[in-house]
Amino acid sequence: MSNFLTSSIGKKFILSLSGLFLIAFLCVHLALNLLLIFDNSGDLFNIGAHFMATNPIIKIVEPILAIGFILHIVLASILTIQNQKARPIKYARRNQGGNCEWSSRNMYILGAVVLIFLAVHLYNFWWNIKFPTLGTPLAETTVDGVAMEDTYLLVSSLFKTSVVYCLLYILGGIFLGLHLTHGFWSAFQSIGFCNQIWRKRLECLAKIFAFIIAVGFCIIPLYFMLGFAGN
Repeated sequence: MSNFLTSSIGKKFILSLSGLFLIAFLCVHLALNLLLIFDNSGDLFNIGAHFMATNPIIKIVEPILAIGFILHIVLASILTIQNQKARPIKYARRNQGGNCEWSSRNMYILGAVVLIFLAVHLYNFWWNIKFPTLGTPLAETTVDGVAMEDTYLLVSSLFKTSVVYCLLYILGGIFLGLHLTHGFWSAFQSIGFCNQIWRKRLECLAKIFAFIIAVGFCIIPLYFMLGFAGN
């Protein structure tokens, strides 16, 4: 078992499992974020954010999610370095454009860009929500008689006042989508669920899924930037 985990196949297997776990998180995260554009009062988003912050199951999942992110990044880095050492000839000399898509040849670069966006995102939102005493304390609001932090005000204010952050968020969504076009189907391939028939189906499904995720994350800053949320 230990030999499998330390082998290249074992690393790819764990990388894929962590990737699928992160994909599941993305779906939940996007569903919550889309509440921002369905209710300009902010009540729906505040209720969702309050549930995520107080639910005991979510509190257990959060450190597991963090470990999943770290594991995914570390394994991706190790495998990328190993692949470069095993194939020292640069891709530019091998004319691989016809063999695989650009996103599949630049997964590590796309992942690095997404990581930078994630760091900015966490600093602006997660950090201020989790550690308000270290920054500006969050305003409070009451929804259906329940007192909670006004996270809608935090998020919407940044989107309304910062075009730069809106554009950064849109770019982050686009690069995330490109990362998923390959990562989605290759994750299933690495765990053994991908033969010749299913590979074409999964590649098609990956493009659809990546498009939905990218558009979902991009539409939120556009909604605020174009003034649909009002003042």
